[in-house]
Amino acid sequence: MTKPFPVDGGMTSFWRSQPDVLDNHRSTETLPESSDIVIIGAGYTGAATAYHCLEQSQSTGKGKPSLVVLEARQACSGATGRNGGHLKPDVYNGISTLASDHGIEAAAEVATFEMKNLQAVEAFVEKEKIECDLKVAHAIDAQLDDAHYAKLKAGLESLVANGSEATKLVEMNTGEKAEVFSGVKGARGCFSYDAGRLWPYKLVVHLLNKAIASGANLQTYTPVLQVSEIPDKDGHWTVTTKRGLIRAKHVVYACNAYTSALAPEFQNHIIPVRGICSRIVVPNPPTKPLDSSYTLRFNNWDYDYLIPRPDGSIVVGGGRSMYLREPGNWYNVTDDSRLIDSAARYFDDYMQRHFHGWEDTGAYTDRVWTGIMGYTTDLLPHIGPIPGKPGQIVIAGFNGHGMPQIFLSALGVARMLVEGTEYSNIGLPRLFEVTLERLKSKENRILHGILSTSDAGESRL
Repeated sequence: MTKPFPVDGGMTSFWRSQPDVLDNHRSTETLPESSDIVIIGAGYTGAATAYHCLEQSQSTGKGKPSLVVLEARQACSGATGRNGGHLKPDVYNGISTLASDHGIEAAAEVATFEMKNLQAVEAFVEKEKIECDLKVAHAIDAQLDDAHYAKLKAGLESLVANGSEATKLVEMNTGEKAEVFSGVKGARGCFSYDAGRLWPYKLVVHLLNKAIASGANLQTYTPVLQVSEIPDKDGHWTVTTKRGLIRAKHVVYACNAYTSALAPEFQNHIIPVRGICSRIVVPNPPTKPLDSSYTLRFNNWDYDYLIPRPDGSIVVGGGRSMYLREPGNWYNVTDDSRLIDSAARYFDDYMQRHFHGWEDTGAYTDRVWTGIMGYTTDLLPHIGPIPGKPGQIVIAGFNGHGMPQIFLSALGVARMLVEGTEYSNIGLPRLFEVTLERLKSKENRILHGILSTSDAGESRL
């Protein structure tokens, strides 16, 4: 079986249209022989973990660890640099399914955690004065299918009745009110609540710069080929790259879709999934431009998402109806160097088709790109120590929904690394923890959920 490594020459997304000087940065000409912490991946997860590790060591008075971040391609060239820029907590949709499967308390824990991530990122961006176009405003989920809207409405009401505080923030509109409120043609109902949107690449570059300023060593264009299965006599792991070896006391897998290429435990648990996204330019803006971000949900498995930009353009992703029935186009696929042909023209005239008042705007598709997400077979992230491999930690498998989960997840991992804190004491949802039970499971909700037209979670790419 071919291992899922990144391909060369990934398509250029809108977010990566203004590359930073860190894009191909190497802090040192050669790799260090050893490091306390080696982080594999320089996207949002790797950058946030590096930043938090060095911040935690300073704030707790612990000795500053040596830290290396290895990236196969350019900085932030994976899923984070290709997503929709949506920092949107899920407080009712997938949470309702989690409540059915794992109980209301565990589900509410995830909803609250995602809201805390939004607040934490907002506070961090404000404190650091990061110019990443962050805006927190209403997100509108427009439902275009009566049956699915009824199901979501019932789930939301159950969550509220059972005490999910984050879910209580959701506003509902039904029937004609939904179409007027959302401006979406044919909307049967809609849900709205606060969410964030931003330029993800610029946030990640800032995190990397902060980490480098605190002593982190960033090495781009340094693919990791292998991590030893057993530690050496000193308890260190050998990380083999195309440019040499590094001995590491701790190895952090922040490589999302590509995790199983290096950590075989996740071979049937974190699967590369290809998605498609676009940028739409609007020559003649409507009287009422979009002020909210959107999800347009056509049924229980088909949806798109939209992020209005300060420059008047709109980032739109989805197009699932064009390719989802052909898993060979997207399932276990790592090629982000080309489009999904069947969906390449999906975004043409998108705004005119779906929004009232946009018929004469001349909105057109400026750019389309693909990206590779890491989906898990139980649709929950894997975070924490890898069983049987002391010193190896995974923080991956965000199911296209990492933006409202990663910042505080990385803080939790940093506390494990710097302070030696146990998973149960780092403030992460219990459902995210890596366990032997999860790694032994044969369940695969990615394919089952889609091919049987039942819910399969909501991604952002």
